[in-house]
Amino acid sequence: MFNRVQNEINQIINRGFDRTLRLAITGLSRSGKTAFITSLINQLLSINQNSSQHLPLFEAARNGAILAVKRVSQQDLSVPRFDYESNLNDLSQNPPQWFQSTRGVSETRLAIRFQRQSGLLRHLKERGTLYLDIFDYPGEWLLDLPLLNLDFQQWSQEQIKVTTGVREELAQNWLAMLQDLDLSAVANEDVLAKIAKSYTDYLHQCKSQGMQFIQPGRFVLPSDLEGAPALQFFPLIHLSEEHWQTLKKTAKPDSYFAVLTKRYDYYRNKIVKGFYENYFSTFDRQVILADCLTPLNHSQQAFLDMQMGLNQLFNNFHYGSRNFLHRLFSPRIDRLMFVATKADHITRDQIPNLVSLMRQIVQEGGRHVEFEGIDTEYTAIAAVRTTKQVIVNQQGKEIKAIQGIRSIDKQPITLYPGTVPSKLPRTEFWQKQPHFDFDSFEPQPLEQAESIPHLRMDAVLQFLLSDRFE
Repeated sequence: MFNRVQNEINQIINRGFDRTLRLAITGLSRSGKTAFITSLINQLLSINQNSSQHLPLFEAARNGAILAVKRVSQQDLSVPRFDYESNLNDLSQNPPQWFQSTRGVSETRLAIRFQRQSGLLRHLKERGTLYLDIFDYPGEWLLDLPLLNLDFQQWSQEQIKVTTGVREELAQNWLAMLQDLDLSAVANEDVLAKIAKSYTDYLHQCKSQGMQFIQPGRFVLPSDLEGAPALQFFPLIHLSEEHWQTLKKTAKPDSYFAVLTKRYDYYRNKIVKGFYENYFSTFDRQVILADCLTPLNHSQQAFLDMQMGLNQLFNNFHYGSRNFLHRLFSPRIDRLMFVATKADHITRDQIPNLVSLMRQIVQEGGRHVEFEGIDTEYTAIAAVRTTKQVIVNQQGKEIKAIQGIRSIDKQPITLYPGTVPSKLPRTEFWQKQPHFDFDSFEPQPLEQAESIPHLRMDAVLQFLLSDRFE
């Protein structure tokens, strides 16, 4: 208890003097959050006074404003430390390996020592230290945040909208079990567990088909809640409005309907709300990562699923300009960057198309944050660069291509990955070209004492941090 109070006091003091910046790295499952955080830490730790050539677009590194960067102890000792060293070790293997996917919450803190370049404090205090707090968490859990605004009936009715097409085909087993369930009968724990398992299997199948709008997220990545009754409920998508109202009035406390409602409420109010309050209510800057390429390999439904998931992210964050009182008592996000990942999987001339596609995918949420008057930016990056840009000669013509180690067979390959649509693909587009072939690649060997190869991470750092070193 004392440690928690002390942490809160320290946070208020640091916020008052604007010495701390809490960075939200937001993205759906497989968007590249762990790779992004690992690279961001590595790029900053690699800054030194002799050379910062790996970050030419980051002004504070280029002009020597940043003196040194190191990892320091985080304030919340109950949260696991982000395993940066293990991730770096994976890249140093022969052959290099990708990191393990995120399975829980972790945190890291960087202390950035800098020389002020302008402003009154340049005269009062020659040097300053910025503490950068960064959090990693499973993308699956992120899509639970919209549940905070939905009761059991509303959530069930939202699931009706998405249970179409491929999803509806995959849902047949658990839907059949649901149809046979008498919601007014006395609840049987074993029956609930069986139907919940069938629903969970359905969610895993959706995920394997490229769907990213998976709710509840902890059903597919339960962590320490595996087997808990809190993860044994399911949406009642077969009920009409009349049936809902009748069950609310007549169902007994020990009925299936009452137990399912109680479990949903517990999941929303205890698990999801606790996750939100502990990690998502006090951010200052935000990056929203999106893998816009992989859904193109699956289907139109997978692409629309990803778009819907991304646009659900904005409702549970606080956006607006920062002032002294907000910093102390009601932190708000004042800079937001939309980042399309895996830009090294396409040729350089397709990057403007990828940025344009990203902009259109999140246009609904983008309008929301722009209305709040905060700074926004759109870009495409590769946090860990896996390919090289090459020119190949084919029948006397020079063609732009990429070269790397393909993940599926671990073989070197040179290819032209294709054209990225610059606008949201319409139905006719999918009918003409229903399948894309944007390959996944293995990381390049990491040379000792070298920074992680990247594409435009310096532009990200410039947008997120540059104003803090002026």
